[in-house]
Amino acid sequence: MKKIKIIFWIATSIIFALEALMPLATLLFAHEYFNAGTKPLGYPDYFAYALIVCKILGATAIMLPKLPVKLKEWAYAGLTFNLIFAAISHIAVDQVIANIVMPIVVGIVLSVSYIYSQKINHKSKTI
Repeated sequence: MKKIKIIFWIATSIIFALEALMPLATLLFAHEYFNAGTKPLGYPDYFAYALIVCKILGATAIMLPKLPVKLKEWAYAGLTFNLIFAAISHIAVDQVIANIVMPIVVGIVLSVSYIYSQKINHKSKTI
């Protein structure tokens, strides 16, 4: 059980850093770059603000251990949709391989977090 929790917390911490801390830090300390990922794709500035808020809320939700499982499921789903549509947007608009691969790699880490959260929830129910 300890190994499962370690893998979960490492993956979840990576997601929290990439999906919550980095966007929040950009918004607070380098505001001129808040839309660096969305502007080249043609999205309006208000979309970048909404995306940052949703990413922070979703990543925070999966970090909080006492949050209801259903709420965490929605957070994982929202973050997954965000990453899928980011990859699709980059495929359709700029076709830069690094911009396409990054959301896929983050999605793999998110999947690891989700799989191990399920293992933790399953083990805690059987004990």
